[in-house]
Amino acid sequence: MKKREKFVDKIYKLTRNEAPLSYLLPTRHTNRFPLLEFNEETGSNRELRYARNQKSIYVDEQDGNAVIEPIIFEDGFLSVRKTNQVLQKFLAAHPLNGKRFEEVNYERNASKEVEVLTAEVDALIEARKMTIDQMEEIHRVLYSSNTDTLSSAELKRDILLFAKTEPIDFLNIISDPLIKLQSQVQKFFNAGLLMQNGSKVNFNTKSNKKRLLSVPNGEDVNLTVASYLQSDDGIEALKLLEKTLKN
Repeated sequence: MKKREKFVDKIYKLTRNEAPLSYLLPTRHTNRFPLLEFNEETGSNRELRYARNQKSIYVDEQDGNAVIEPIIFEDGFLSVRKTNQVLQKFLAAHPLNGKRFEEVNYERNASKEVEVLTAEVDALIEARKMTIDQMEEIHRVLYSSNTDTLSSAELKRDILLFAKTEPIDFLNIISDPLIKLQSQVQKFFNAGLLMQNGSKVNFNTKSNKKRLLSVPNGEDVNLTVASYLQSDDGIEALKLLEKTLKN
């Protein structure tokens, strides 16, 4: 037996954080704003139109007495009663659904909040377990800074705050196998053994001023250098830099 569809009141909201006092949603097809739904089976477009006195949202199924009325979001929200199924169906098929507006799904939103809160707890636990050396490694990667000037309290504060505000990013970073090498690269820069000049990264030791590599436009410098140093071509350069740093 086919399960009976349950009709419910629905709330929709504009997707932008700053919603206007009122927003008028297009309700009929125009050249300025095409209001069409593509039919996968027929390969054709069907014109949409919201008319409160019609049973269908498709123009080709409406009669000539369509009563057009505006759809207005007030303070970023629109409430649609379960008795207005035509409007709910029209909003579901609207090209701006998911782009300019979306249905408020409290269960889905609650699940997302639970995921974020769980990640925050996990991130803070991992941050508290870290040694000072591990915190220094993460801090150098996060802030490209010299941790020698920071007290242990300042170091812990910065790491805990980042774990709390950006828990997912923090968990991804600490699980990255390149993190230690990126931290080492920042040490090389801090010690002046490597120098960046535009897109070029050069050696800056007493005996070597040659170019190490060029960083592609938009790429992270530390990550690019770390990736190169762990390759077969860069392993000798890594050994040289590590030896020079110790001395």
